[in-house]
Amino acid sequence: MDPEFITYQKFNDPALAEELAEQLDKHHIAYALDEESFRFDPGMVLSHATREYTVKIKAEDFEKVNELLKQEEIEDVSKIDQDYYLFSFTDDELMDVIAKADEWNPFDIVLARKLLAERGKNITDEQIAIIHKKRIEELKAPDAPQTFWIVIGYLVALVGGVMGIFIGWYLFKGKKTLPNGERVFEYSENDRHHGKRIFYLSIVVFVIAVGFKLAPVFSKNY
Repeated sequence: MDPEFITYQKFNDPALAEELAEQLDKHHIAYALDEESFRFDPGMVLSHATREYTVKIKAEDFEKVNELLKQEEIEDVSKIDQDYYLFSFTDDELMDVIAKADEWNPFDIVLARKLLAERGKNITDEQIAIIHKKRIEELKAPDAPQTFWIVIGYLVALVGGVMGIFIGWYLFKGKKTLPNGERVFEYSENDRHHGKRIFYLSIVVFVIAVGFKLAPVFSKNY
């Protein structure tokens, strides 16, 4: 996989991933479509979903694709039925959809802006840019302290468990992708320091444990 491609969106349904891929093809935007098995994430517990379908694009194309997907939805918005759930949203709730665009699909974002305009609260492109810039800064903040996984990581590391290597590495090197394509570390400096220690401690203990198990074999040969 070319390292210049990073995750843009994940789906549990392959048809949805293919639909996005078709849109990218139509606009001649390079992408990669991967089927991935569940990967370890200390911030989550195992779920029944074991497969994810990931669409990856270049970081510099994130803003372009965001805008293209919104433009794709403009015509559909005018045809939406009045019983669509966003029609029952308050003005503040609609503003929240726009402010947290990364949590909503392009259709809902376009419709939220349209509904606000119809209610006399037109939002300019300049205001949208300011809102999104503020959101990016919020998302850059490290995730909540991973105390539970740090404790588990040290315990597993001390007994020579390989899982300690994965926990340590993820805490130390785990990154998240922002809506603009920027990649930042997922956890705080303190959590990352613990992750680094867990990673190397796990390796050392694991090597020592393997050495003890193999020692009798070598001693018999000499």
